[in-house]
Amino acid sequence: MGRLTGKVALITGAARGQGAAEARRFAAEGAFVVVADVLDEPGEQLAAELGERARFVHLDVTDEGSWADAVDQTVTPFGRVDILVNNAGVLRFNRVQDTPADEFRMLLDVNLVGVFLGIKAVAGAMRDGGGGSIVNISSTGGIVGLPGVASYTASKFGVTGLTKSAAIDLGPWHVRVNSVHPGSIDTPMTRFEGMTDNDMAGFYQRLPIKRQGTVDDVAPVVLFLASDEAGYVTGAEYVVDGGHLAGDNGILDI
Repeated sequence: MGRLTGKVALITGAARGQGAAEARRFAAEGAFVVVADVLDEPGEQLAAELGERARFVHLDVTDEGSWADAVDQTVTPFGRVDILVNNAGVLRFNRVQDTPADEFRMLLDVNLVGVFLGIKAVAGAMRDGGGGSIVNISSTGGIVGLPGVASYTASKFGVTGLTKSAAIDLGPWHVRVNSVHPGSIDTPMTRFEGMTDNDMAGFYQRLPIKRQGTVDDVAPVVLFLASDEAGYVTGAEYVVDGGHLAGDNGILDI
C-alpha cells in the first residue's frame, strides 16, 4: 500500500469499467483521484465513495476547452497533476466495408484525438511539477488487426504510435508515456446486445489463460506504470490479454 502516496491522478472514463477500477486502486494506494467522465451521476457516486481525496469533473475528451477545465479543476484543489490515465474510449462493431464514415470519424475523435488532447493538456502542468506519468489505454487491437472493429482498431493503432512519439517529446520534461493493451476484458463497453458468454467460449479456450479478463487484471498494470517503480519505463507497450498475442495454442491441434 502507499505506492502513490501524495500523487494526484486524473483518470478519464473513470465512472465505470476499467477507469473505475483504476480510480479505486489508485485511491487505495494513497493518490488524490480526479474521476473524469461524461457520465455525471455514476462519476459523482464513485467520487463520493472514494471520499475527500477524490472529486468528479465532467470531461468531454473530444473538447479542448473541456480538457483545460478538467486540468484546472485538478491543479487548483490539489496543487499539481502527476498522473494522467487516458482510459476513455468507445467501441463499435462493423466490418470495414460496412462502417459509416461518420462512425469512423467519431471513434478516432474519442479514442485517438481525445488521448492527444489529454497529453497536450497536462504536459505543461507535469513539466512545472517536475515530471509525471501518462498511461494511455490502447488495446490488443492497437498491435494486431481484429475483425469487425475496423474503426476501433485504427484508433488504437494511433494511440500506440502517439504514445511512442509523446514519450520522446516529453522525456526531457521527466514525463513518462506508456500504453496498456487489454485483450477481452469484461466491461460495460464490451457487453453488447445479443452476445452471451457462450458466444466467446471457444475464443477463451484457445487462450493460454482460459478465461475472460477482468478490470482487476488491468488496474495493477496501470498502477505500476503510474508509480515511481516504473521510473525508467517509457514508450513501452504492456499487454494484458491472457496470452492472446503470444499465439494461437490450437493452431497445430496437438
